[in-house]
Amino acid sequence: MSTNIRKVKTSDLELKDRLVSIQRVTKVTKGGRNFGFTAIVVVGNEDGIVGYGLGKAKEVTTAIAKGVEAAKKNLVKVPIYKGTIPHEQLAKFGGAEVFIKPASHGTGVKAGGAMRAVLESVGITDVLAKSKGSSNPHNLVKATINALLELRDARAVAEQRGVTLDKVFNG
Repeated sequence: MSTNIRKVKTSDLELKDRLVSIQRVTKVTKGGRNFGFTAIVVVGNEDGIVGYGLGKAKEVTTAIAKGVEAAKKNLVKVPIYKGTIPHEQLAKFGGAEVFIKPASHGTGVKAGGAMRAVLESVGITDVLAKSKGSSNPHNLVKATINALLELRDARAVAEQRGVTLDKVFNG
């Protein structure tokens, strides 16, 4: 887990939302079955900021709207370097395990389902990603965001080591 969580405020951000998955859920009571819906939504500005949310309601549209509101409340900043990620990263959440790896320009987003929604929302254009273990969209979204949060850019590493970027790149 990352120790330096990069929380972001929603003020004046152009956020785009992506629906990851919708499930119909059933509660069986003495009076019969009650149907509801859960929606997992990912929002991002496609420039390094992403968040996810879960909405539950009796109607699909209401569940999606609640998911978007929840996603806007937990936005995080992710380091992006030339349209890809700075280094490869492995992360787990529950039974889902994800591996993301930087790719050269023109590769595109090679990722499936829930991972693709998160990576595209954050603004990554070239990446190789593999999902291992569970394909549960809830856990995949959370594992992908955990992997993105554990990424470190050159400035953060240089700062942690007590050197400047000029010294790193120019000797």
